[in-house]
Amino acid sequence: MECEKVTQFANYPSLADKAVIITGGASGIGAEIVRAFAGQGARVGFLDLDADASAALKADIGGTVEYEICDLRDIAAMKTGLAALRGRLGPFTTLVNNAARDDRHDWKDVSVAFWDERMATNLRHMFFAIQDVAPDMIDAGGGSIINIGSNSWWENQGNFPAYTTAKSAVHGLTRTMARDLGRHRIRVNTVVPGWIMTERQKELWATPEALEAHRERQCLPDLIDPVYVARMIVFLASDDAAMCSSNNYMVEAGSI
Repeated sequence: MECEKVTQFANYPSLADKAVIITGGASGIGAEIVRAFAGQGARVGFLDLDADASAALKADIGGTVEYEICDLRDIAAMKTGLAALRGRLGPFTTLVNNAARDDRHDWKDVSVAFWDERMATNLRHMFFAIQDVAPDMIDAGGGSIINIGSNSWWENQGNFPAYTTAKSAVHGLTRTMARDLGRHRIRVNTVVPGWIMTERQKELWATPEALEAHRERQCLPDLIDPVYVARMIVFLASDDAAMCSSNNYMVEAGSI
């Protein structure tokens, strides 16, 4: 039995009118993050490759939501998109490194080219987004960077070794950048989702058998809606989390 989805959440006055940038914001968890920050009165920008989904999300939310279309595997294109959004929204004081793809693959079939492409899709752009946006935060006297990890590798999940390798590396990126940027009062954290029930997951992998097996791994009995990941991210971006850095924040219903 599913619990009723929570619809009333905290408001963080410190986020009002702040410029926020999100990678992979057009759908899934990313779209919920965009909605959550827009609901806080922030000026929200996002990058995505899906032009139709991006336009639909902006039309649905309205307000100060802007986007640029780019392939995050192309770092030069990403930086161009960031510059364009900075020009419309102002310097960024929150970065959410969300974009990733958890496509399944057999370890026996992985080529060097596929491995490199998976690292570019799931990890490389995170560092270069930080490198691009951190100067904004330094000039502002502080900021918040939130990298999205995954509990898949903690659960010893198989069938996508390039993905789990990239996601495990996110934690190293978070901790070293928290040290390097902390003197500027820039906080860097990892949010760690469990199995989140996005439309993509429902369409591709959420069979009744898989869901039942997963429920047995969770302490809580309910499947996880993307909104709960977004709410953790909004908290970490706010001044309420001013002393939170270099840590993991789990949103996985106590999964083991």
